[in-house]
Amino acid sequence: MDIFSLHRGTAPLLVSVPHDGTVVPDDIALRLTDAARCVPDTDWHIARLYAVARALGASMLVPHHSRYVIDLNRAEDDVSLYPGQNTTGLCPVRRFTGEPVYREGEAPTPDEVALRVDKYWRPYHSALRAELDRLRAAHGRVLLWEGHSIRGELPFLFEGRLPDLNLGTAGGGSCTAALRARLEAVLAAQSRYDHVVDGRFKGGYITRHYGAPADGIEAVQLEISQRIYMDEDSFAFLPERAAPVEALIGWLLEAALDQGG
Repeated sequence: MDIFSLHRGTAPLLVSVPHDGTVVPDDIALRLTDAARCVPDTDWHIARLYAVARALGASMLVPHHSRYVIDLNRAEDDVSLYPGQNTTGLCPVRRFTGEPVYREGEAPTPDEVALRVDKYWRPYHSALRAELDRLRAAHGRVLLWEGHSIRGELPFLFEGRLPDLNLGTAGGGSCTAALRARLEAVLAAQSRYDHVVDGRFKGGYITRHYGAPADGIEAVQLEISQRIYMDEDSFAFLPERAAPVEALIGWLLEAALDQGG
């Protein structure tokens, strides 16, 4: 099976959704706990939410495999993104609840992790870099938008209730102040959803690694609480609940593409 699908657009915008995949190869699936085989920590339906991006001319990179196979938004050396806090790794062995991903004694060895990096991680990142370079060559500047979602309450990872919308810019380091201000203005102009900028989720490896405003690449991450567009227990997409979220994503992307601000 292919590792990912890439839609090449014409606008200076690449949307990456590295946790949208759900495929787990049989040899790995047999070693997972029964609960983990349902891949509950997927960013459910996130590529569907971003369908508007293609209408705006964006490129989109979508993986096929689950984050339980490999987490594409982690560094290949598995350095923690949030030191001192509970988190999950490059080849996760703990679910977002803190429960095990693998049956006892079945977790991947370092050699297996290295093989997964070669098979899944490097091809995705090579494609991401190549598409960024293509768009930057055509437009001079390019925006990398990381689309993510997560269950709104996960005590193992964070205290209390996560805001509906969580914009991450690596503390302002992965994009220009002008872009961050435009996006904050869009979020502040609506009252349906609460939001935070550079809170618990400041941007993962992709945002932090590729975001280089001085070199013509800006990067931001939007983490969406799944309760605002789906049923968190059944993982079912709820079109009526999702419609306002889809509209807001469109407004954010339009603001991001507006270089006049």
